[in-house]
Amino acid sequence: MGRAARREQERSTRRQPKSVPSRGLPSVSTSAPLAAGATRPAVGPWWKPRWAMDIISELRKVTWPSRQETMNLTVVVIVISLLFGLVLGAADFAFSWAVEYTLLR
Repeated sequence: MGRAARREQERSTRRQPKSVPSRGLPSVSTSAPLAAGATRPAVGPWWKPRWAMDIISELRKVTWPSRQETMNLTVVVIVISLLFGLVLGAADFAFSWAVEYTLLR
């Protein structure tokens, strides 16, 4: 690595904000550099696994529907379910009538 590249790398590391552990625990530092694209695993308490904390943070980003939207969509689902039930019931009744009066007589 040339002198200019080394200086540029030092400048870029100085510009980056220092990382603070998100859970108040001391960070684990190693002298070995990470591979390209790799990240260090977060250190945290054993009762809060990282995957659970990721799920909670993603759920906080969700745009939840309002109460009125929920009620409207619930009514739509119930009406469509009733319509499909009526159509399937009518088809079942028609097929059973057709089988009873054509094949069984």
